[in-house]
Amino acid sequence: MNPFDLQRDAFGCWVLVLADGTRHSPVTALRAYPVSAPHQGVALMDADGHELLWVPDLSALPPNLQTTLREALDEREFLPQILRLDTVSSLVTPSTWSVQTDRGATQFMLKGEEDIRRLTGTVLLINDANGVQYMIRDLAAMDKHSRKLLDRFL
Repeated sequence: MNPFDLQRDAFGCWVLVLADGTRHSPVTALRAYPVSAPHQGVALMDADGHELLWVPDLSALPPNLQTTLREALDEREFLPQILRLDTVSSLVTPSTWSVQTDRGATQFMLKGEEDIRRLTGTVLLINDANGVQYMIRDLAAMDKHSRKLLDRFL
């Protein structure tokens, strides 16, 4: 038996159903640590911003509930993960980057080197000229070509 259930209502809003049958709608799923621990610490919040339920670890949930909760999280978050750098127009900024992300191929303009932030030893956050953020979750796991291009900006 699931500790709770997450469903959609007729309007497409998320509904939290607790073990005692109490229903809350609409609810929003939020990660506490989206960069450093994306699979731990998820809160389900009501429309007034009150925490209704805390999920300490997504992997501890049954697979079907994990899938539903990840879907709710993905709807709210937009943080494409860069998987590979194809080309960079110039080794000085501003430059246009062509990249492969987990959401497909794209291009963006990097205004300055300060728009690349190292969050941890291998995690980078890149802000493009339009304010969209991209993440490199594991710099060491990227291919040699991508690391070589990135090294010129770090």
